[in-house]
Amino acid sequence: MQNMDIDIDDPRWAALDMEALSERAIRTTLNRLALPLDAEISILACDDARIAALNAEFRAKASPTNVLSWPSEERAAMSAGGQPRPPEPDPGGMIELGDIAISYDTCAAEARAADKDITEHVTHLIIHGTLHLLGYDHETEQDAALMEGLEVEILGKLGLDDPYRES
Repeated sequence: MQNMDIDIDDPRWAALDMEALSERAIRTTLNRLALPLDAEISILACDDARIAALNAEFRAKASPTNVLSWPSEERAAMSAGGQPRPPEPDPGGMIELGDIAISYDTCAAEARAADKDITEHVTHLIIHGTLHLLGYDHETEQDAALMEGLEVEILGKLGLDDPYRES
């Protein structure tokens, strides 16, 4: 994906090769949904302090979280469990998806708590954020089932385990 912009705001992300990891996760997500790979997406790889400030500003929640997303346009499904509206390419064929922010501190803590590899956990969260940019959410049980099913399928295509399976 030549149209991915990654801003590494915390040096700890360098060890994960966020560019390659993000490109692989986003490419696999777009392929699964049969969407063109000419998509524009920005990723901010930050720490808990930065994501907490963003969470407070945009969601009125003054606490850190693992991942936030800002779709370029509203694509949500019209009914619970329905398919979101597919993105429309601009005249040049480009699809503008939006922005994702991801926190190293929260991701690392969640990976440790779940005894998971941080790279696998971050891959899951990039897929999760990308699906949010595409209009998927987990506001209702039906929506959550649809989104989680896609996440599990996409992770499987990458050879990664189901993050929702109880051990």
